[in-house]
Amino acid sequence: MSGERTIVLWCPDWPVHAASSQAGLDADAAVALIDRGLVYACSAAARSEGVRRGLKLREAQLRSPALTVLDYDAALDARVFEPVIRLVEATVPGVQIIRPGTLAMRARGPARYYGGEEAAAEALLATAERAGVQGSRIGIADGAFAAEQAARASGAAGRTGIVPAGEAAAFIAPLPVGLLVDERTATLLHRLGIRTLGELAALPEADVRRRFGAAGAFAHARASAREDARVRARTPPPDHEVEARYEPPLDRIDALAFAFRTRAEEFENRLRAAKLVCTALRVEIVDDRGGRSEREWLHPRWFTAADVVDRVRWQLQGGGSADRGLAAPIAHVRIAPARVDDAAAHETGLWGGGPDERVHHGLTRVQSMLGHDAVVTGSVGGGRMLADRQVFVPWGDRLPPSTRERPWPGSLPGQAPSSVFRDRAPVLVLDAAGEPVRVDERGAISAPPERFAPPASAGKHGPKGAHEAHGGERRVQAWAGPWPVVERWWDAEAARRLYRFQLVDDAGQAWLLVLDETGWRAEARYD
Repeated sequence: MSGERTIVLWCPDWPVHAASSQAGLDADAAVALIDRGLVYACSAAARSEGVRRGLKLREAQLRSPALTVLDYDAALDARVFEPVIRLVEATVPGVQIIRPGTLAMRARGPARYYGGEEAAAEALLATAERAGVQGSRIGIADGAFAAEQAARASGAAGRTGIVPAGEAAAFIAPLPVGLLVDERTATLLHRLGIRTLGELAALPEADVRRRFGAAGAFAHARASAREDARVRARTPPPDHEVEARYEPPLDRIDALAFAFRTRAEEFENRLRAAKLVCTALRVEIVDDRGGRSEREWLHPRWFTAADVVDRVRWQLQGGGSADRGLAAPIAHVRIAPARVDDAAAHETGLWGGGPDERVHHGLTRVQSMLGHDAVVTGSVGGGRMLADRQVFVPWGDRLPPSTRERPWPGSLPGQAPSSVFRDRAPVLVLDAAGEPVRVDERGAISAPPERFAPPASAGKHGPKGAHEAHGGERRVQAWAGPWPVVERWWDAEAARRLYRFQLVDDAGQAWLLVLDETGWRAEARYD
């Protein structure tokens, strides 16, 4: 059984196109998207210089010194592709998303409406160009898989590949078997002498199923152009986006905030009618020179109309005031929910929210008056030194995940001390002879520590300054270290090397100490 006649719209290098358009890069630039240190996708200009998918970052930069490197963002792919999907749905209803950058649709209806498959393909290509996608291609064949391969095989001049009905199996027969199976299975098939889809299709179906299971049977059906995979059109999501265009453009922040308030109320009312609340908001602002500002905002509860206006204002003013002018007048503002939740999950309890609700309203009010960065909360981030891990984020925001995901060689493992001194206070660590304990270039200590003099002000709240007098000497009961911490070793002028010690005195107090070029200092205390 052959698959139904299918049209596939394919946008080559879509992840690169989406990332480049958001970053404002030229379409002809050499760009590579990096995922976990490897090239995930690259532009045609980068491929012409030898960059390929799967290369390590350094190898890609060696092949293309002018390579622009961006992080791969799957959410960005889907978000930028959404306007393209909506324009295509206006031309041909009933669209299935294979992946961001690739769409499938039944061919029968468009072919009858536009007067043939070629005419339908031309209409779709024109729609893609209106959406700002250049170089897209169309494939038409029996089944989505064969249609996608026809689109990929179509030349840049024709941009349309049509496989006559009943010839899909012959068309895909010369293609490599690795298109349908994973790398391990492809290696095994190669050892068996099966390298193309035609050779796979020639095998008995029952034998393939017994040897490779359901995945092998599915690949065999596709290779034989017998897949029973009909186009499953998506149900368009409800449109909660709100946008405003200003003619003439507005050149003051306060004027824009006042003008956008009505649209913000419309945004809240749309969500309320759908029994939803917005917990993450995406704001896009375009000026009359073509400049774009895009940011995603979070909220500790949900966005009201006033909260939406505040985020638009904060995004424009940055650290300035709301009554100042703009570098370029604003022509277009668009807001969309990045994440919504059921309103019932955020209903106030029977007796109200109590202190938490009052605290929230108070902090939100202060933040609205003084600015986004005026109210912050403490979080634990990444870093080697404990003081560096104390990160303050604006009220309602989350700590950026990049600060935790980075490797931090030399950071303190295990349970962190409870009292961290912002200003490291000087201390004394002496050996049995009363001499300061030292560490040589090989990391060996001059003598075991015997006596320890903590800072005099290391009371309940820790030391307040870096020049306090030492307290009385205590005997060292136990110690561990040293653990070296080396920073910026590649820069001779900015390089820094220090050593960490853990020490317990005869009062039972545990300390985290640091030895650097200035001497011994207390970094934290274990309470």
